[in-house]
Amino acid sequence: MNNLYDPIKNIGISRVANACGVSDRAVYKWLKNGFLPKTEFFGKTNYAKTIQTISDGKYKAEDLLSLSKKNLLSN
Repeated sequence: MNNLYDPIKNIGISRVANACGVSDRAVYKWLKNGFLPKTEFFGKTNYAKTIQTISDGKYKAEDLLSLSKKNLLSN
């Protein structure tokens, strides 16, 4: 996995948004930025774990967080 786009698009933007309790627009923002919100790194949200759950483990939370962290630090 090289980006957030593939896993989120495979699951479905609306499905991810509903499961995470955010708007579709918020998920599109994650895709545009290339990383999950910074709140993921401070333990305030658990979107990566939610995505792992709704993907039936196909996409691992630690991989999503690692990718997000890498992209966040490169900006």
